Amino acid sequence: MPTLIWEDRLLTLADGTEIYASHGHWNNAGADVERPTLVLLHEALGHIDMWKGFPEQLAQATGLDLLVYERRGYGRSSPITLPRDDDYLEQEGRDWLAPVLDAAGLDKVILVGHSDGGSIALVGAACLPDRVLALITEAAHIRVDDLTRAGIEEAVGIYRSTNLPERLARYHGERTDLIFRAWYETWQRDSFQSMDLTGYLKDIRCPALIMQGRDDEYGELAQVEDTVAGIGKHASGLFIPDCGHIPHLQAPAATLQAMQEFIEGLGYSSS
Repeated sequence: MPTLIWEDRLLTLADGTEIYASHGHWNNAGADVERPTLVLLHEALGHIDMWKGFPEQLAQATGLDLLVYERRGYGRSSPITLPRDDDYLEQEGRDWLAPVLDAAGLDKVILVGHSDGGSIALVGAACLPDRVLALITEAAHIRVDDLTRAGIEEAVGIYRSTNLPERLARYHGERTDLIFRAWYETWQRDSFQSMDLTGYLKDIRCPALIMQGRDDEYGELAQVEDTVAGIGKHASGLFIPDCGHIPHLQAPAATLQAMQEFIEGLGYSSS
């Protein structure tokens, strides 16, 4: 019987940057070398462990190998310094994704990105059309909207008045304050308000599932509608009812089912 085996990896890029990753391999993977690997891209405050059990569930549901990693500055990967560039999302998808895939030994992939990770996945799919076979996003942003700004302002208040720093420190340790500042200072910066990823959408040629919780507190529903329209007929949008910004944790069954059905529609099945 096929078994999913997880391996912790420290990927070293050509410039010396270290990226911490967890790689799930099926022990029968050699039987079908053409199957792509799922690559999970985390949110703005993310960490491998913050995905909880979802990577395992997604790998089990699809029968595909899966790589989940921590971007520069996060968790156990190489640190970053502030201020963060206004085009950091574009840099991650355009300049950093390919070296990470190379270091992990991955060629054909399906990108699954949440929030910031979803935005990065959109850019990555546009810039790596020969490697990205399909794309799934949860709560991706292609621009800054009023709901995003209001949500970030509220989060800053919560960070300053509750034990949120201590809870995030379980994942990011001494980097916690830097990671939080990297998020809110960038998104609240005047120069960042013109962030616009719509120019990349026309270059996405692969099938795309664009998802969002219907009650997302960090992004307007138009983000999905405009993303789908920008990509074209090979993209579909899905709103998850009774769900906020984190579909894979707040509505895991519906989210997993949608992703599984989308991937099966590409011709990849767990059976």
